[in-house]
Amino acid sequence: MIRTLSELNRILVVEDERHLAEGLRFNLEAEGYQVRVVETGEEALDLLAPANGSAPEPFDVLILDVMLPGKDGFLVMSEIRQAGQFIPTLMLTARGHPGDVLRGFASGTDDYLSKPFDLPILVARIRGLLRRREWQRRSAGETEVAASPAPAKDTYTFGEKTVDFNLLQLHVREQVFPLTLMEANVLRYLIQHENQPVPRKKMLEEVWGLHEDTDTRAIDNFIVRLRKYIEDDPTKPRHVLTLRGVGYRFVANPTKAD
Repeated sequence: MIRTLSELNRILVVEDERHLAEGLRFNLEAEGYQVRVVETGEEALDLLAPANGSAPEPFDVLILDVMLPGKDGFLVMSEIRQAGQFIPTLMLTARGHPGDVLRGFASGTDDYLSKPFDLPILVARIRGLLRRREWQRRSAGETEVAASPAPAKDTYTFGEKTVDFNLLQLHVREQVFPLTLMEANVLRYLIQHENQPVPRKKMLEEVWGLHEDTDTRAIDNFIVRLRKYIEDDPTKPRHVLTLRGVGYRFVANPTKAD
């Protein structure tokens, strides 16, 4: 089935500040996107992760504000991911503290943008998320009309595990685990520094782009999740080892002595 770009570019905006929401709708529609706006996290969950078992509405990108009435953006993001929805998500936040940025990534967002922001930057971030969405669909076997070519194969195999960085999937024997973009980035960084000590602070700077004084223990949440995917026994990790007082070390092919 051939899909046109207009069918792909459906964006859900979750923003309770009406003037900002309508401004986003106007500008994004002017860019050629189809836009739906809701004001609460509960409305977003009804669309993306309905509790009645009905099919979620198809959107290609979610723009999610953090400060919402009722359930905040962090909780909404977590519930969407727990429901198995891996829609590419850009989180908008007036909170510039690095800890809040990490909390957003820990809840499952793919990218974040602090308010106030420049419209061209927002549009560029959306285009990046849409490109990844198109690559995933194409790799899944759909035929699409798109201006950009499919990316080169980007996989890494260790043991009986293969991570596909384009599809954001981790294949472990017969199981397939979906990864968030940030989980994939953390795993890629560890793989790139195989057998080397990786300090937590260095990961903050080079993976998240955070250079301020931040509680580096937030990284441990990502490591715990990755270990659930790649370790035979997460309580006795052999691939992602903890270096006390330093950070972590990735071992692709551990020996029995490791």
